[in-house]
Formats: sequence, structure tokens, C-alpha cells
Amino acid sequence: MKLKRLGRVFLVIAVIVVFGLFIPIDYYVVRPSRAVDLNELITVEGADTGDEGNFYLVTVTQQNASLTSFAVAYFHPHMELRPTDSVLPSDMDEEEYRGLLAEYMTESQHMAKVVALRESGYDVTIISEGVEVIGFLEDTEAANYLQEGDIIHEVDGKEIYLASEVTVLVQDRPVGDDVTLTIERDNRELTITVPTYPGPNDPEIPRIGIYIKSLPWEPIIPIDVNIDTGSIGGPSAGLMFVLEIMNQLLPQDLTGGRNIAGTGTIDLDGKVGRIGGVKQKIIAAEKAGAEYFFVPEGNLEEAQASSADIILVPVSSLEDALDFLAQLNV
Repeated sequence: MKLKRLGRVFLVIAVIVVFGLFIPIDYYVVRPSRAVDLNELITVEGADTGDEGNFYLVTVTQQNASLTSFAVAYFHPHMELRPTDSVLPSDMDEEEYRGLLAEYMTESQHMAKVVALRESGYDVTIISEGVEVIGFLEDTEAANYLQEGDIIHEVDGKEIYLASEVTVLVQDRPVGDDVTLTIERDNRELTITVPTYPGPNDPEIPRIGIYIKSLPWEPIIPIDVNIDTGSIGGPSAGLMFVLEIMNQLLPQDLTGGRNIAGTGTIDLDGKVGRIGGVKQKIIAAEKAGAEYFFVPEGNLEEAQASSADIILVPVSSLEDALDFLAQLNV
């Protein structure tokens, strides 16, 4: 009798779990994914191939939560739950959002090529039409100041070419500070001041609550640099792309023979910007056996709370990363 009752209990639990897989919840589950050797993704014309160490790109996975995955993520120490409205724009479906992430990835790759080649002594120019506002987060004040279709040309007086530059410049201030945008609307140039507010996932990261995309732009690259990341999206691998491209361009081994992972957006001035999912990215790097992890200064506190064995290297610029790598090679 006891065995029959126990069997019934297990059957009920199994049924609940299976049906729970098909009951959607208004959340996303964020979990660690993988670390990828960038030497496998990037090829540079005339590359130096004698390097012994490796630079790694680290990724996270975001998936719509079901009742079952919500319950698992709620108790799992390496997973995070995010409300859907903090991930997807209210007027954007999953496919459109992934398309936006793909655009951010393409932009991040172009940016990395420009920064890496300029740092390595090459002359690179950019042709750009600006950055377009394509939507707003829910309950954001930005909709009172901006309109869909506005074209951003400057942030705080600095000319910008790419959407990722806007993100980095907005985040380069305390939460609550205003941002001054020079925009084009109906063939008129306007200067608008927009307040920042805490981000939905990290209250210490300032946002203005807009979704943006780069309009057609083109870097004039003097040598062939190919980056093939497949289905990986988003802008957060910018710093690591730059380091890998430079490592293939330059005769010295920047890694010093070490395995080095990291994350962070990068702008044309070499500034490293904050990212999301740093906890899950550190876990992916540790599983891959990386010894060091470049983490944006703005993510350092969260990273320190997440790190176990890996050595965290806080950076706010490409120069910070290169200085650390130079010490490894002494």
C-alpha cells in the first residue's frame, strides 16, 4: 500500500511538472550559457597565429518562463527571473526583440573593428546617419520628451554614430542626472533634456527608457576582419572582440599564455560600459576554466558577490584592460 501511495505521489508530481512546462508565466529566465574561444569566431587578415592563451566571449540564455522553469529558477542560485516588460518593449514581440539584439551584435562587431584597428595604428573612418528612437519602456518619462522616429545625433554635446554609444554615454553618470540630446525631428534640429531613472534590472544603472537602433552606417576598414558569432546577440562582447582582434594583429601575445574571459560594451573612445547578466557570465567563465575576468567598473559590486575562484579585473576603458595585460607579460 505504501509503495502504491508513493507511486501515486510521484505520478502526480510528474504530471504537474509536465503540464507546468506548457503554462506560460509573464517572466523570463536568465541562466548561464557558455564561454566561447574568440579565436574560433574571429579571423583577421595576416593574423599572428602563435599565441598560447585565449580570450573568451561569455553568454547567457534568456527564455520565456513556464510554470515549471519559473519554480526552478526561483530556487536556483545561478538563475535570475526578470518580468517580461523589463525585457521586451510593450509593442515588440519575441522575434522582433531578437532581431534588435542581432542588430546590437552587428553594431558591437563594427565598433570593435574600428577601436581595435585604430588602437593598432590603422586609419579608420565612419559614415553614419545617426540613431533612431524606435520605442519606449513602459512607464517611462522619455515618451514625454521624445517621439518614435526621432534621430539622435549628439549626447551631451558629443557626436554619436551608433546606438551602443548612446547607451554608454547615458550610463556614464549617476542615476537621476539629466541627459541632453541633440535630435532631428521633421527635418528640424532640437535640443532636448531628458531625465534618467533606475534601470528595471539594476537600480544603479541609469536609463532614459528608450529603444534605439543605428541607422545605416559604414566603417571604412583597411584590412579584412571577419567576426562570426552565429545566433549570439547583444552588445556586451565589445571589449573582448577588441582584445581578440588586437591579439591577432599584434606580434605579442596579449594574453600572456592565460585564459581570459570578460564582458562589457565599448564605445569609439574605448570606454567600457556596464552590462546585464554579469553573475551568469562569471559562472560560464569559471566553468570554462578562465583564470581572469574583465568586468566593467559599474558591475563590480555585483560581480564580487557572484565570483568564487576566478580573478576579477575591473575596467572602465580599453586602456585599463591593456595595462593589466601588459603586467601579465612582464
